[in-house]
Amino acid sequence: MSTYPANLRYAKSHEWILLEGDVAIIGITDFAQSELGDVVYVELPEVGRALQAGDTFGSVESVKTVSDIYAPVAGTVVEVNPALGAQSELVNTDPYGAGFLLKLKISDASSLDSLLDADAYKALVE
Repeated sequence: MSTYPANLRYAKSHEWILLEGDVAIIGITDFAQSELGDVVYVELPEVGRALQAGDTFGSVESVKTVSDIYAPVAGTVVEVNPALGAQSELVNTDPYGAGFLLKLKISDASSLDSLLDADAYKALVE
């Protein structure tokens, strides 16, 4: 059974976002990682890259498939998760914590209003 923390917002493309000030922490949802299976490689953008909402910013490769990852909001990449290079399985084991993908300095906090809350995301995937 997948979990959907209530303090996060969700994109229909299965990314989650947690806003801390003007920085958004972004990862893929528990549902997405369970659909992918064992993650073997994560491709992430360079720090400093500007993203628009909906832009592809990387990919997650599992034993089953490769899936693109999309920016749920616009902003500039300020950090990528350094642990994923050596421990890409963190996306599976801790998708809402140590398995986060990147941090984005967002350009417009109101853009989070277009994302789903936990109940709406749960309804989308179940």
